Amino acid sequence: MGKLHARKYSEIKEAALVGVADVDGKRAHEVASLYGVGAYASHMDLIGKVDAVSVVTPTESHCDVALDFLSRGVDVLVEKPIAMNGEEAGRLIKEAERMKRVLQVGHLERFNPAVIALKGRVKDPVFIESRRLSPFPNRSIDIDVILDLMIHDIDIILNLVASDVEAVDAVGFPVLTGMTDMASARIRFKNGCVAEVTASRVSDERMRRLKLFQEGSFLTVDFANQLVSETRARRGEGASGSLVTEEIPIEKKEPLLEELRSFVDSSLAGKPPLVSGSDGKRALEVAQRVQDSVRRKGSEASKAPKAAL
Repeated sequence: MGKLHARKYSEIKEAALVGVADVDGKRAHEVASLYGVGAYASHMDLIGKVDAVSVVTPTESHCDVALDFLSRGVDVLVEKPIAMNGEEAGRLIKEAERMKRVLQVGHLERFNPAVIALKGRVKDPVFIESRRLSPFPNRSIDIDVILDLMIHDIDIILNLVASDVEAVDAVGFPVLTGMTDMASARIRFKNGCVAEVTASRVSDERMRRLKLFQEGSFLTVDFANQLVSETRARRGEGASGSLVTEEIPIEKKEPLLEELRSFVDSSLAGKPPLVSGSDGKRALEVAQRVQDSVRRKGSEASKAPKAAL
């Protein structure tokens, strides 16, 4: 992901890519040489050279690395999840506020044109169903599928439902990593809306889809293909009538490029980012409630009496 960030920054005319830092010096030089910029063995070597940075490191180092920059007056985009826990996320938010710096969290799907197209069309959803499936990845295996994939949909759903979460019930299973590689969660909101969220990184297919049901219509979102449709009953016809589906026009764009452009714009203007530190913290805390529920279910299963053979 760091290599992808570097490439996209090099395409943004309002920004000048300065350098790449990586604890793997060979990797730093490999990426930096592609864009004719400096290569550094430590992120601290960038201090004094940059106005803004992307922190694209293993999750366990997000807090320490981002704090090093924020405390020295550098704007930060930190990849999702924002940190390892709510306490770390709170420290980042507090430091960004103290230093009056931009803190953006890399919830990439918020910049997907399909998600943006939902604006003005979502009104008091009653049920949301999302499925995010992918083959086993070659990255992000330092975290489970809940923080790796499911958190994308959690963030989107939290942004669509104007209510606090009331309860979370989830199941999950390790398959290849010793951590949860597939999980399904039921998130109930205080206003009555329910979201069923499924994520797997051990699937033989790729799927990134969401359905949102509300009074009078339902919306279908295909994140991968950037498609959105809205289905309603034909006017003048009730439940026995036919349905009509409207394909919503979308100008397809590259979400990562749009995310980084938005971050650069926030940094230049000193304005709040689209995905704030508080947004990242809220998504993380709900994701950790999913993890807690998965652990409880696993503990209960291990204590259950075994059937006799």
